[in-house]
Amino acid sequence: MRLRLATSSLALCLAAAAAQAAPAGLVEPHHRLDTRAAGQAQSVALTLDACGGGYDAAIVRLLVQQQVPATVFVTRRWLRRNPQGLRELLAHPQLFELQDHGAEHLPAMLGGRLYGMPGRRNLAELRDEVQGGAQAVAAATGRAPRWYRGAGAAYDRAGLAEVAALGLQVAGFSLNADDGAQLRAPAVARRLLAARPGDIILAHMNHPASGTAAGLAAALPALQQRGLRFVTLGQAAGLVAAP
Repeated sequence: MRLRLATSSLALCLAAAAAQAAPAGLVEPHHRLDTRAAGQAQSVALTLDACGGGYDAAIVRLLVQQQVPATVFVTRRWLRRNPQGLRELLAHPQLFELQDHGAEHLPAMLGGRLYGMPGRRNLAELRDEVQGGAQAVAAATGRAPRWYRGAGAAYDRAGLAEVAALGLQVAGFSLNADDGAQLRAPAVARRLLAARPGDIILAHMNHPASGTAAGLAAALPALQQRGLRFVTLGQAAGLVAAP
């Protein structure tokens, strides 16, 4: 049963991230870094979602070797299932910033379905999803998260209001690198090589069999040679709406 639940959670994560547009009536925020501040002109942010499932240790090893920081959006479910992964992330606090991806990887919206995932039945359940993830991150790191990215990265008005009421900011993205960890390494690398200053890159670190780690390994040196400077969302000057 546990294996079936993990597989189902991963499939939902992949389907959500692979979709190109939010269903009618929902908002899918797209953000970029504010590059106008001093020292931020060449900044880009790598964000990694850990929805459920496993732990892609190859990505973490690569980022440690290359000293590339990343913001990791973790669910409470992922934290409980991957204690070794959590330990390795916490061993490098200068590189990895953990943020809220929800409790059970369910959409921050009331009713309906988002890429097969059911919305919450009422405000209390919606609050539990957002706050449960935040509490798990705070318990794991000793620091309350600042940023939230919901399952499917799309929200209704109630979801956006609840995130704000809990003191969190929604983190969108501008470049989808791996379509929910479904792409092979060459495709991931091609997408990454299109990055430009200010991009917030979305990739996944919960599917070790994917091409994400190899794609990152192929593209990161070229991006750094172009002068791009990787930062966490906490190190950035702020976020602006992407066109």
